[in-house]
Amino acid sequence: MTEAAAPLRSAVDQAERPPRSQWFDVWDQFKTHKGALLGAAVFISILLFVLVGPFVWGTDPGYANLRMRNQGPSLQFPFGTDELGRDLFARMMAGGRVSIAVGMTAMAIAVLLGTLIGVTAGFFRRMDGILMRLTDLFLALPLLPLLLVMVMLFREPLSANMGPEAGIFLLMVISIGATSWMQTARIVRGEVLALKEREFVLAARSIGAPPVRMILRHILPNTLSPIMVAAALGIAGAIIVESALSFLGLGFPPDFPTWGRLLFDAVDQLQLYPNRVMLPGIAISLTVLSVNYIGDGLRDALDPRIRGR
Repeated sequence: MTEAAAPLRSAVDQAERPPRSQWFDVWDQFKTHKGALLGAAVFISILLFVLVGPFVWGTDPGYANLRMRNQGPSLQFPFGTDELGRDLFARMMAGGRVSIAVGMTAMAIAVLLGTLIGVTAGFFRRMDGILMRLTDLFLALPLLPLLLVMVMLFREPLSANMGPEAGIFLLMVISIGATSWMQTARIVRGEVLALKEREFVLAARSIGAPPVRMILRHILPNTLSPIMVAAALGIAGAIIVESALSFLGLGFPPDFPTWGRLLFDAVDQLQLYPNRVMLPGIAISLTVLSVNYIGDGLRDALDPRIRGR
């Protein structure tokens, strides 16, 4: 009697449990992607290096000691020193903090702008043609020359009004974010065009739900997957663009290190001290590669057609 009742008791207990969140299913699928797990571990390690490292190391990245210039790696200076005697280990941590902050902030601007334009174009038919032609126009513009023009036009006014660091940071994130939203807008528009013909959206429209409510309650939550993937990949693209601008000497001032600025400063002494170029180059490559793997894993984990295989 007891053995016969055991399956029934188990079924009742399982029915009484709270429903399993779909984020657990996403995590289970994400764990099966070995590259994404490795990328997440590397990216978290880099974040700890640039965020927690300065509090542990405690050396001022801008402190110059001419007596210790051009030193090789040692216990006192793990990455050596530059031509002014500044600790490259501390400058790598400070530069990474700025580069990643620029990447994340520019990504947030690009994703918000792309999502707004994509949802508006996909949901409102009258706005579709205008917004998509605007998107095509931005896609046709050459990115790097456009960024160079924006930096040359607005660098001095922003630096004079807000200070060199804050002004250049604001210019960087706005310039990169304002020229990186087009792919997100196209992806979100395609998702919205498919979602607005689904039964739950048609049911909401039939009972008189206003467009804003339908977008916030039904459309946006179902477009979260491509938005998250676009955000992860956008961080990598923004870091590369900021590093390129800093490498060209159009980024932050010399006393405000970024990984791209460290590359720019080390080019003149590439043959004598190649490690000064390799260190920020490896840091940029690892960050971009890890974020790309995370985005790849998120794309697979958030796709309901793949999840559970």
